[in-house]
Amino acid sequence: MGPLQGRGQRGLVADINVTPLVDVMLVLLIIFMVTAPMMTQGLDVDLPETTAKSLRQEDEPLVVTIDKEAKITLGKAEVNQAILFQQLSKMEEAKKKEPIYLKADKDVAYGIVVSIMADIKSAGFDKLGMITKPADNVK
Repeated sequence: MGPLQGRGQRGLVADINVTPLVDVMLVLLIIFMVTAPMMTQGLDVDLPETTAKSLRQEDEPLVVTIDKEAKITLGKAEVNQAILFQQLSKMEEAKKKEPIYLKADKDVAYGIVVSIMADIKSAGFDKLGMITKPADNVK
């Protein structure tokens, strides 16, 4: 019937029922697994592939993005080429010493990419890097 103590009296059961806790944790796990892929945001850019290793980065870098339709984005704001040059020229000298990265779709014309690179260099940025996608197969 129940645990008996020395003189035939029932004692209290002091066990914790963890089944409801496990149920709640499993439901939370499923919710996070479903919502995690939806939390990624960004522009759809098809990057060229390379075999170079990626660099370590402590701070959030300044990124210029060129998508398939040759739309230019500085950070998260869409700009045209003239405004890009103005915005980059207005930045303080300490910011110009930091690296800036160019992320261009592989289908964008080479001339547009080189023109943007020239604008970045003439705005005073010396450390210009390119963001690429790692190659699937190494030769």
